[in-house]
Amino acid sequence: MSTDHQRAREALGARLRELRLSAPGGRLTGTRLAEHSGWGKSKVSKLENGKQTPTPDDLLRWVQAVGQPDAYDELLGRLRGFESHVRSWRRQLAAGHTPVQQKIAAEYAQSAVVHGFESATIPGILQTADYARSVFSRYAELHRSKRDTEEAVRARLRRQELLYDGRKRFLILVGETALRSLICPPSALAGQLDRLAGLIGLDTVRLGIIPVGASMKIPPTGGFWIHDERLVVIETWHAELWVDDADSIALYLRTWHALQESAVFGADAQALIGRARRALGG
Repeated sequence: MSTDHQRAREALGARLRELRLSAPGGRLTGTRLAEHSGWGKSKVSKLENGKQTPTPDDLLRWVQAVGQPDAYDELLGRLRGFESHVRSWRRQLAAGHTPVQQKIAAEYAQSAVVHGFESATIPGILQTADYARSVFSRYAELHRSKRDTEEAVRARLRRQELLYDGRKRFLILVGETALRSLICPPSALAGQLDRLAGLIGLDTVRLGIIPVGASMKIPPTGGFWIHDERLVVIETWHAELWVDDADSIALYLRTWHALQESAVFGADAQALIGRARRALGG
């Protein structure tokens, strides 16, 4: 469990304690609250001290017991803010990569404008089948997860149909390093670079390449994807983070725009892709 996750759970517990102690009918003891809610005696203490994550039903029973039903939406928002957004790869990949692809595809489907950045890997929404196959195989080995590679590849490629939806816009930045990283066989990377070159000029996609050696306003870090200024998805080695608070989304948008200032587009991007392609030969 991440430190941020635990701190958020402890903060929620402190808020629950505050509501119990400020009950309109007088402060309620933990024992009385447990009896009123039909719980064991230790549950109130565990919830208040961040030792147990409440369910939405737990929160509803709590606000009813302390006579403060108006606090339910606030508590539920706090719960959603940390419980659903730290998505451990170990848990997600227990059923393989395909369900993960289907979940993120649903977010793309409801997004009109997507801002994306990847520093060292070709983004999934732009990958060829051969490149995606190598990526899924490497990650399955790393996480020791179910190998459903071919299903996952098909799911990823189905998402790419959205690139041709005239109602959508994809604003994507990719580090030049991604054009040369051999996470796949050279022949697969060659095909991937041809695919990238073919997307430049598509009216729904604005693809920028950040050259190696470009002057940077901020240091590039891991990839992130912003959906309609309502959600940011960030991948780390251990988990996928889904962030939906306004301040954080604004920060990632500022980050994207700062990175964009270092990117090249159009013919200049084509030239970088062509240079990487020629370096592969064949």
